[in-house]
Amino acid sequence: MKSNSEWMSISDMMSGLMLIFMFIAISFMIQIQTDKDKMKEIAITYNKDKKELNKDLNLEFSKDLTKWEAQISQDNIITFNSPDVLFEGGESQIKEEFKNILNDFFPRYIKVLSSKKYIHEIDEIRIEGHTSDNWNGTTNAKDIYLNNMKLSQERANNVLSYCYTIDAPFIQNNRVWLEQHFRANGMAFSKLKYMDKNQTIPDILKSRRVEFKVQMKTEEKIYKILKASE
Repeated sequence: MKSNSEWMSISDMMSGLMLIFMFIAISFMIQIQTDKDKMKEIAITYNKDKKELNKDLNLEFSKDLTKWEAQISQDNIITFNSPDVLFEGGESQIKEEFKNILNDFFPRYIKVLSSKKYIHEIDEIRIEGHTSDNWNGTTNAKDIYLNNMKLSQERANNVLSYCYTIDAPFIQNNRVWLEQHFRANGMAFSKLKYMDKNQTIPDILKSRRVEFKVQMKTEEKIYKILKASE
């Protein structure tokens, strides 16, 4: 039989282990709450910045959107919707009419984004090229995808290149900043526009578009917290 002192030693050890596990559990709960508080604070800041930027973009461009056949979403995505103005069908060279629009639009766009209010909060300015889900002369799904991916990337690159070289003060004065934040992505038909709510009938014309997107640094902070908590 074990002596009373042995039973007490085991009991003390178990009590010590329980205390250790309790402290670990409490620390874990505190960390989770801290992360939640951080995310809430960042999310509030993000929503505030997003609304402010949306207001400023609309103040700058509201009078021009109709003639440009463009729109600004609540997420601050600026979409140029008229494929006939942007490029020739199946081509990646920017049409003169779209160049004229970009000459007016892009310096003013950078004027807003490079202001003291936003310049240190912006993580990325991204141009996205989008296409429809067909390709003249072929029904092969692989060829359709690869041709549209190539075309959308070339179009996005050409828009970026043209915008970057516009001879305007707000472009010239912010070239280094643009080099650090300006990107071009070809999206092919990964984000089609649809004619119906059930998203069964693609809208070929509206799917062919160019979009300017802004990603704020607060979005990256939220992503890092979520990644760390996995």
